[in-house]
Amino acid sequence: MSKVIAFAGKGGVGKTTVAALVIRHLSKNGKMPVLAVDADPNSNLGETLGIDVTTTIGDIRENFMRDPQGVPSGMDKANYLELLVEQALIEKPAFDLLVMGRQEGQGCYCMVNNILNNFTERLMKNYRYMVVDNEAGMEHLSRRTSGQVDTLYLVTDYSLRGLRALRRINEMLLSLKLKVEDSGIIVTRAPETLNEAFLAEVEEIGLPIVGIIPDDHSLLDFDMEKRSLMELPEDSPAVAAVERIMAETCPA
Repeated sequence: MSKVIAFAGKGGVGKTTVAALVIRHLSKNGKMPVLAVDADPNSNLGETLGIDVTTTIGDIRENFMRDPQGVPSGMDKANYLELLVEQALIEKPAFDLLVMGRQEGQGCYCMVNNILNNFTERLMKNYRYMVVDNEAGMEHLSRRTSGQVDTLYLVTDYSLRGLRALRRINEMLLSLKLKVEDSGIIVTRAPETLNEAFLAEVEEIGLPIVGIIPDDHSLLDFDMEKRSLMELPEDSPAVAAVERIMAETCPA
């Protein structure tokens, strides 16, 4: 079974960027194969990795619901949906990417979701690591049949608003059927010394800060140039920070 590394946090705090940098770390350090899963409806992980995404699991689900009888002759529904998911899997030398895409529309999606979830559970057994960029609601992870998360990073920028979002996510975890082995907070765009009000809020959440990622202008440059974060140089402050985080919290 893959080791599952997941990310959560409110929009705009740099969660997807950190997830991409962790994928970079795993790939550059030979910890492959890696399955990257973009489970945020905004679906920005592919862009940070320099990938043009054309098909998502959400597209497959919606197209099937519009025409559930459109299964090719000689195939059952489960095999057909699994074939479509295999076609949506983007394979790269350093990692593979699966994008969950849009949320559900109206109607009952139980049968389709069960097939898709069971298939992705089997798929992930082929990978050493699965890195999941989540939406704040953790919907994708809560549906996984194994319910196992090895490391959960809650990501916030240097703001009390971001921290309060993490508190809500952390409290919500208690109501989900998820088994989280380890969790911690990553602070982005932060100074070396965090002020007392910020640290007091962290203490109330009850989770440790496992890493601080400083403001790194190269991230903005790469975004403006539409370049993959996989190409960031080793001397990038953000790359160095993620290397430290992974060495201390996910060394295996």
